[in-house]
Amino acid sequence: MNELVAEAKAFIEQFYIESEKSGVEVRLQQVEEEIAETGTYIHTKEELAFGAKLAWRNSNRCIGRLFWNSLHVFDERGASSEEDVFRALERHLEFASNEGRIRPAITVFRPSQQGAPDIRLWNHQLLRYAGYQEGDAYIGDPHSIDFTKKCEELGWKGDRTDFDILPFVVQIGENLPQWKPVRKELVLEVDLRHPEFEWFSDLGLKWYGVPIISDMELKIGGISYKAAPFNGWYMETEIGARNLADVERYNLLPKVASCMGLDTSRAITLWKDKALIELNIAVLHSFKEDGVSIVDHHTAAQQFRLFEQNEQHAGREVTGDWTWLIPPVSPAATHIFHKAYDNTWKSTNYFYQDKPY
Repeated sequence: MNELVAEAKAFIEQFYIESEKSGVEVRLQQVEEEIAETGTYIHTKEELAFGAKLAWRNSNRCIGRLFWNSLHVFDERGASSEEDVFRALERHLEFASNEGRIRPAITVFRPSQQGAPDIRLWNHQLLRYAGYQEGDAYIGDPHSIDFTKKCEELGWKGDRTDFDILPFVVQIGENLPQWKPVRKELVLEVDLRHPEFEWFSDLGLKWYGVPIISDMELKIGGISYKAAPFNGWYMETEIGARNLADVERYNLLPKVASCMGLDTSRAITLWKDKALIELNIAVLHSFKEDGVSIVDHHTAAQQFRLFEQNEQHAGREVTGDWTWLIPPVSPAATHIFHKAYDNTWKSTNYFYQDKPY
């Protein structure tokens, strides 16, 4: 209880200072009385919006924090049924997609509190491709194999292609989880092609346009929101250097290298590096040509430098996890590689949590 009061007090004071609002003493008294009576307290809409943005600003692993204050906050704390949650997720997806001009957004469902069962989203991301294992071979995204099996146990059935969009899966308290297919018109996807290699289109690759993380816990001033899906837009390396290139994901570097005619018999030829660059070029080219928001890793690093400068001018120290902030392609070509960051995690933040399944 004392810990909650302390975290609430620190957050409320920060909110009033940064919002240049008066009346903090009255609000602090309200919060303390509420905690004493109920064991928790309820954020106002303004506090919720500020807290969600602050959690982004505090996210040590995010290179895209320059835009923290542009986050659009959907307050869905009143959602009580699975259908309410599904409708809210669809609204989020439509708003964020915005015909390609991606808008950062978060949808916040009710917090953990006595007498109200937790709302949990089973999805890692609201949009994600299914994964299937057939012997030693894989179809789709190996990262999704366990979740795909759970969806199949619930009655969902995919087409067993490399790019089957998984359904939304929602569980409220001890209720059986409910699933709903994602409406096709809500799914923004980009077919991948290359500006120079005509054969690249024949690979049949694509990726979805909006990365909406949906399995992290949002904590604001000591209050836990276990269902709070949020999105920015992609940095191209997330798709081209990780999702499509990692050995334990789509593992496409050997295929791309083969199509390029590279010598893959020896590491010294740097065939992986050459294939990796062209894969990332294809991602950037395709998203840009389709008018879907994306940022390259050099521009993202420059934007992070601006964020650091803004925070310095505001008298705030930037925390960061260097191992995540450096891009997976050419990290030494960015200023981040050559800096050290304090990796202290501030309490208003996004946190990993155990899977509900």
